[in-house]
Amino acid sequence: MSELVRAINAGKSVILATIIKDRGSVPRRTGAKMLIYQDGRTSGTVGGGEMESRALEEAAEIFENGQSHILTYAFVDPGKGDPGICGGEIELFMELHLPPATLYIIGCGHVGRALAAQGQLAGYRVVVTDDREAMATPEQIPHADSYLPGSIDDALQAQPITSNTYIALVTRNVMIDRQVLPKLLATPAPYIGIMGSRRRWAETRKLLLADGLDSAELDRFHSPLGLELNAETPEEIAVSIMAEIIMIRRGGTGTRMAE
Repeated sequence: MSELVRAINAGKSVILATIIKDRGSVPRRTGAKMLIYQDGRTSGTVGGGEMESRALEEAAEIFENGQSHILTYAFVDPGKGDPGICGGEIELFMELHLPPATLYIIGCGHVGRALAAQGQLAGYRVVVTDDREAMATPEQIPHADSYLPGSIDDALQAQPITSNTYIALVTRNVMIDRQVLPKLLATPAPYIGIMGSRRRWAETRKLLLADGLDSAELDRFHSPLGLELNAETPEEIAVSIMAEIIMIRRGGTGTRMAE
């Protein structure tokens, strides 16, 4: 289990495969465990052979759809598709473990401060960064778990982006977005939102295209970020942003519940 904890703390998504039930003659008994990494590496074994190979194939789908589930394997008749002939049966619990849901705020102005409070209230781990070192501090933003003042390169090295990291750029101008956004393209973040008007995003997009990015890459970005609430204050804007992030994370639609 210590390896599982280390993997999660390092920002890796992993599956813990555990035999939760066995009957008859089987390769391993209840309690046997195996860690499966997203790149296909494993640690430990639940029996090896064809069964384990099939479990790895199932793991790829679990990493894709995010759904833990139980697999049942019989070891009776390979002619009917069984992975062995031992004569028994096992149930294998494929449990997906993700890094903590993290809200990564780039820009520590009024909206960044309000958004950090909303993110922490929603149970996210909140990381804040700003190139103005005096801004990314507990005094400026009390509701954060990690403060990364300085360059975006240093911030990304200190706190890598994972597949469970939601990024909000709430910076002070287009030129900062132009510098930061290309560095986020290769990350596995499921959400990268940029604050600003449609006109501001149009200008940012134009500059990024001139810098060599293509339209398909820019489609990864959400701008203007947030849901349409007619929000005005930093606190209202923060609610709008968190609403969109929760919607994307949980697979919501953003429609009114009454409808």
